[in-house]
Amino acid sequence: MRTNLKVPFAEKDDAKRLGARWDPANKTWYVKDAEDLTSFARWLPAPGEAAATPPTSQPATRSRPATAAAMVKVGARYFELACDCLPWEGCATCRAIVAAKDW
Repeated sequence: MRTNLKVPFAEKDDAKRLGARWDPANKTWYVKDAEDLTSFARWLPAPGEAAATPPTSQPATRSRPATAAAMVKVGARYFELACDCLPWEGCATCRAIVAAKDW
């Protein structure tokens, strides 16, 4: 079972030495499957006070913009892709468009 802790920055090395781990996504320290929490007692949340809990949904991921209009268009060799292929991989349709350009 995961137990979140409220560890001040100045005490992070002490918590790490005792076995606590940092969760960068939730920005909190935690211990997992600890049988004895007495060594972490000073960082346990007070009764009625909840420590940061992991989100129930998936974290946001970076992705391509939804439309080509959202992208910055620069350079004389810019052309809009004819499909949803990755620009650095290309496909037969995109290669044909590039080949037809008179650059």
